[in-house]
Amino acid sequence: MAGPHVALADSAGLPPGETHPRIASRAHLVGFILIMIGMAVLGFLSQHAAPSGSAAPPNQLAGHSKAIHIYLVAIAMDWALFYYCWAGAHNAGNKLTVLSGDRWHSWRSVFIDLAIGIPFWFLWEGTARAVHWLLGASAAKTVDSLLPQSPTEILLWVFVCLTAGFCEEIAFRGYLQKQLQSFGWGIAFAVIAQGVIFGIAHAYQGWHAVIVIIMLGILYGALAAWRRNLRINIATHAFTDFWEGWLKFVIFK
Repeated sequence: MAGPHVALADSAGLPPGETHPRIASRAHLVGFILIMIGMAVLGFLSQHAAPSGSAAPPNQLAGHSKAIHIYLVAIAMDWALFYYCWAGAHNAGNKLTVLSGDRWHSWRSVFIDLAIGIPFWFLWEGTARAVHWLLGASAAKTVDSLLPQSPTEILLWVFVCLTAGFCEEIAFRGYLQKQLQSFGWGIAFAVIAQGVIFGIAHAYQGWHAVIVIIMLGILYGALAAWRRNLRINIATHAFTDFWEGWLKFVIFK
C-alpha cells in the first residue's frame, strides 16, 4: 500500500503557512476558479434556455439528436480542463504523479483498492439516493434524453465516462484539493471547498443535482485525502457515470 510520501510531500522547507507542496501558482488557481464560474454560469443559462435539438421536451436540456455532439464536446472540455491543471503543475516543476498519486505496483495493491472501492461505491450510491430523497422532486431540466441508446452512442459513452473519471478526478481531487491545502487552509476545508466547486460546475443539471453532486464530491475528496492517490477515485467515478448513464437501465429495465 502506498505510503504518505507518494502523493504528499513533507511540509519541511515549505513557505510559512503551507502544509502541502505548491501545485501551481496562485494566479493559476484563480484561473481555475474563473473557469468554474464560467461553467456554472453557462449551466445556469442552459437551465433557463429553450430546449435545443429536434423534438426536445420542455423538461429536457436537448433532444436526443444532439447526444453524440454533446458527448464529443464533454470529452473535449474534460481533456482541456485536465491540460490546464497539468500545465499549471508542470510549470511549477511538478510531475503528473503529484496530481494523481502513485500507480499500482503489485496485485496486492489492486486487491486492496478493490476491497475499498466496492464498499465506497455502495456508500456513494446510498448517499446519492438519500440526498435525492431528502430534497424531493426537482423541477430542473434533465439530461435523460441524452443518455445512450444505439451501439455507437454506448461505445462513445464509455469514452465519456473514462474521460470524466480520469480528468475530473485529476482536476478536482488531484489539483484543486491539494492546491487549496497548500495555502494552509487545512485538509477539511480543501475537501469541502473542492466538493462545493465540483457541484457548482454541474449547474447545467439544476440546483437539485448540484447539491447531490456537492455531497458526492466531498465523499470523493475524503477518499482521496485518506488514500493519498486517485486510483480508486478514477475507477469508481468512471464506473458510476457508466452505471448511472446506461448500465442500470439495462439491468433494471
